[in-house]
Amino acid sequence: MRSLKHLLVLPLITFLLMNTLPHCSGSAGKKETSMATDITYPQPLPDSTALTFLPNLVSKDSFDFNAAFSPDGRSYYFTRNINHKTIIHVSHYNDTNWTEPMPIDFGANGHSDADPAFAPDGKLYFISDRPKNASDTLPDFDIWVTSPLANNSWSAPQRLESINTDSNEFYISFGANGNLYFASSRPGGYGEEDIYVSRLVNAQYTTPTNLGPAINTARAEFDPFITAREDLLVFASSNRADGFGGADLYYAQSANNQTWQPAIHFDNRINTNTRDFCPYFSPDLKYFFFSSERNVKWINAAYLRKIMGL
Repeated sequence: MRSLKHLLVLPLITFLLMNTLPHCSGSAGKKETSMATDITYPQPLPDSTALTFLPNLVSKDSFDFNAAFSPDGRSYYFTRNINHKTIIHVSHYNDTNWTEPMPIDFGANGHSDADPAFAPDGKLYFISDRPKNASDTLPDFDIWVTSPLANNSWSAPQRLESINTDSNEFYISFGANGNLYFASSRPGGYGEEDIYVSRLVNAQYTTPTNLGPAINTARAEFDPFITAREDLLVFASSNRADGFGGADLYYAQSANNQTWQPAIHFDNRINTNTRDFCPYFSPDLKYFFFSSERNVKWINAAYLRKIMGL
C-alpha cells in the first residue's frame, strides 16, 4: 500500500506464496503451475466483472484492503482501517462459512500494521510503524516477519534488518525462490516511491536493487505483485498521464528475468476513476484480487490473462 504514513493522516473520504500467474505462458515460454490449494470461495464467483469480496464480512462500511490467503487456503488475511490506524484481520474457513474477521494476535497496540504476505516457507510478512527498539521515535513503516505456531498463532515479529531504512518500506511479494519485492520511499529512486527487489542468497536477503526506469518513474510506483518465475509484475502507480484516478494498476513482463519491458496500463477493464491498488493472485491461481472503492475486489484470473494477451 503506497505511503501508508501519509494516507493515514488524510480524511477517510480521501484515505485511503508462492506467487504465480494463472496458467499463462511467461516470457520464457513456459507455463506457471498452480499450488494445490483447496479454497472454498463465496458465491457468486466473479467472471469478467469485478465483484466485492465477502461483502459485510471482509468488505464492510470501513476501509478494507489487501488480500493474502494462507498456504492451506483456509485463512484469509487483510487490512482494515479503524480510527485512522490500520489493523491486520483474519477470517478462517470453518468447513461451513468464513468466520467474522478478527485482529491478528501479533498486532501492536497504538500502531499500524498492514500489507500481509506469505513467503514460500510459510512465514507471514507485513509492514508496521511499531518502533524497532525502545529508543526508536521515527514513525516510518518497516517490513516485519513472523512464523506460524500452533492453533493459528504466530511468533513475536522480527524486523527485517537487511531491507529496512529510515524511509517507508511497504507491500511485499515473493518469487518462488524467496526473492522479495517491495516498495520504498528511500532516497536515490526515480520518484516518490519505487519498487525494489532483495534477492535471497544463502538464506540471507541482499541489498535491495531498484527495478529501473521501465517500472519506476518520476511518479509513485508501489504495491508490487511478482509471479513465481519473476517474469511478470503487476503493480500500482499514481498520477501517470494514462491514469484514471488516484492510482491505477499496471503490468510489465521480463524476457530474461533481468530486463523489464515498459509497463502497460490495464485500461478501464480493471482500473476505475478511484484508487486501484494492492494486486494479488489467489494461491490456486483462479482469481485476481485488488483493492478499490474502499473494498477488496476480485475477478476471474482468466479474464486478466486475456487482457494481457497471455
